[in-house]
Amino acid sequence: MVRSVRKRLPASGSAANSSDAGKGDVFNMMQSRRSFLASGVALAATSLAKVHGAPALAIGDSAGIAPLDPFTYGDVELLEGPMRRQFDANHAFFLALDEDMLLKPFRQRAGLPAPGEDMGGWYDNSPEFDPHGSFHGFIPGHSFGQYLSGLARAYAMTGSKPTQAKVQRLVSAFAPTITTKFYEGYHLPAYTFDKTNCGLIDAYEFGGVALAFEVLNAATDAVLPHLPSKAMSRAEQYAQPHPDEAYCWDETYTLPENFFLAYKRGAGNRYRDLAVRFLEDDSYFGPLSEGQNVLPGEHAYSHVNALSSAMQAYLVLGSEKHLRAARNGFEFVRTNQSFATGGWGPGETFRKPGSGEMGASLNFSHAGFETPCGAYGHFKITRYLLRVTRDSRYGDSMERVLYNTILGAKPLKEDGSSFYYSDYNNRFAKKGYHRDKWPCCSGTFPQITADYGISSYFHDASALYVNLYVPSRATWTRGGERITLTQRTDYPHRPESQIEVNVDTANAFTIFLRIPAWAAPGTAIAVNGKRILADPEPGRFARLDRTWANGDRIEIEFNMPTALEAVDPEHPNMAAVVHGPLALFALDQMPPIFRREELLTAAQVSTGSTDWQAKIATGKLTLRPFAAIEEQLYRLYLAVG
Repeated sequence: MVRSVRKRLPASGSAANSSDAGKGDVFNMMQSRRSFLASGVALAATSLAKVHGAPALAIGDSAGIAPLDPFTYGDVELLEGPMRRQFDANHAFFLALDEDMLLKPFRQRAGLPAPGEDMGGWYDNSPEFDPHGSFHGFIPGHSFGQYLSGLARAYAMTGSKPTQAKVQRLVSAFAPTITTKFYEGYHLPAYTFDKTNCGLIDAYEFGGVALAFEVLNAATDAVLPHLPSKAMSRAEQYAQPHPDEAYCWDETYTLPENFFLAYKRGAGNRYRDLAVRFLEDDSYFGPLSEGQNVLPGEHAYSHVNALSSAMQAYLVLGSEKHLRAARNGFEFVRTNQSFATGGWGPGETFRKPGSGEMGASLNFSHAGFETPCGAYGHFKITRYLLRVTRDSRYGDSMERVLYNTILGAKPLKEDGSSFYYSDYNNRFAKKGYHRDKWPCCSGTFPQITADYGISSYFHDASALYVNLYVPSRATWTRGGERITLTQRTDYPHRPESQIEVNVDTANAFTIFLRIPAWAAPGTAIAVNGKRILADPEPGRFARLDRTWANGDRIEIEFNMPTALEAVDPEHPNMAAVVHGPLALFALDQMPPIFRREELLTAAQVSTGSTDWQAKIATGKLTLRPFAAIEEQLYRLYLAVG
C-alpha cells in the first residue's frame, strides 16, 4: 500500500484528505448506484449486525494470538475473470509441456539417455554461458521444481487427474537422475535446489505423490556437499575465489522457508536443522530485527523472498526476532523502495533512501520491477504478515501488486519467451519479453497465478476474512458445517463487490472485510439491501457479527479517490495518477508538463471501462491500467507543475 507513504501532491493547496467532491487532491469519482448508499436509507438495527473495525496487532502482541489459517487450494475456486483466465492459461501451458525436454538437463548430467529437444535459454546444458554475454546454459534445469510446484498446486485447485498424473510421472522420472555430479561446476546450487525442494514438497502435499519425500531426501544428499556451512551474502561470495562472477550470485539465504515447510509436512527433523543453519542472521535478519535498513544495494527479489524464511522461523521456532526482521524489512520495501504500482527494485536492486535513485531510474532503466518473481515473493510475505498481524495494510499492498503488475504480464510463449520486467521508463516504455528463454520468471509465473485464490481469504475458528475482492468462491468447514462465500465483482473497474453467504443452517460467525487505507468517505456496506455501515474506518478490517442465513447478501461499495503520487521525495513533481488501488498509465502523445488539476480530472469513459481520459490543455489524455495495455507505448510517471 504505497499510498500512505508516498508524498501526495496537493491540488490547489487543498488538504489531501479533503472530503469535498471534486476538490483538492481527492477527486470523488463515485456515483451512487446502489440503493443502500442513498442518503435517505436508515441504519439497520444493531440486531441485524454488529459492525466495527478490527485492530492490527503491535509487534509485541503476536505472542498468544494464533495466526489466521490459510484456506487450502481446493477450498477457493476462482470464478470467471482475469485471475481465472491467467491461471487457466498457465495451467494448460505447463500441462502440455514436453516431459523429456523438462528432464533433459538432469539426464545429461547424470550420464543417462536424454531424448527430446533442448528447452533453450537458461534451462540447457551449454558451454556458451558468459556472465557478461550469452546466458544460454546459465542454470541448467533451474526452474524444473517451480514448474512441478505450479502443476501440483493446479491439481489441488482443480482436481484435474491428467495434471496429477503428470506430477507423478515427473517425480518418478526425476528420481533416477539425482546425482551429486549434477552440481559439479554448477553456478547456483542452492538457487536450483531450493526450487527443486519446493516442487517435491508440493508434489507430496498437493499432488499426493508419496514418493516425493524419498526423492527429496536423495536430492538433499546430492546438493549438501556443494553448499556452504551457512547462508552467505553476495558480498561474502565475492570475497571468495570464484571461477567467474556468476558463482557469486547464489541464494543460500532463501533456503530456510522450504526447509521449514519440508519439516512441517513430515519430511524429517533434518530439514528443521538445515533451515536454522541457513538463516542469514549475521548480515540480514539480525540487523533488520534491530531496525537497521540493510536493503540498499542488495538484489531485490531474493531479499524479499528471504523475508518469508524469517516468517517461517517465527511460525516454527517462535522467534520474535525473525518476526521483527520480516516486518521491518517489508516496511522498508513498502515505504521507500516502491513505485506507485506496488512494484519495487529498479534494475533488480534496492536503492538508498534519500538518494533520489528511484526517480532517477525512470530516465535510464527499463527494468522497473521483476514482475512474476517479485509478485510471487510479494504475495508470500504479505500473506504471512497478514496472517500473523491481521493488519490490512498487507492486503492493500498485495492488491496494488496484483492489479498493477502481475495481471498485466504477457502470456508465456511455447519457445520459453517470458514476460520479466515491468517497464517504467519515462522516454520509451512498452511491454515485452526477456531476451533469454526460460528465465526465472517462467517458473514463478505458474506459482503466483495458482496462489491467487489462497491469497483472497483467511479464517480462524470463528471468523472468515475477505482480503481480495476477486470473482471467487471460498468454502469453509466449521464445526462440521459447510459455509460458502461466493463473490461476484468487476473490482476495481467497478468499485463494488457482492458476496453471497450460503450455509446449511443458520450460523453465527464473523465476516471481516478489508477496507483499504485509500477508501474515501462514501464507502458503505449493506446486508440484504440494508446499509449497516457508512464510512467504515480505512486501513482496517470491518467486522460483521451476525447469525447468517442461507442466501444472505453482502454488498460493499467503495469511494475510490484519484490522487497523484510522487516517485520519491527527491522528485516531488514526477507523479503517477492513482485511482483507488489502480495506477493509470498515460498512452497518448503528451506535453512535457501537466497541471495537477488536469490529471485529477481523470475519469472512466464509461462505467466499468478500462479506458480513462483526463482533460488537458491540448485536448484529452488517455490512460489505462497496466492489465489493459497491449502493444502501446505508455508512461507511468508524468511531470507536474
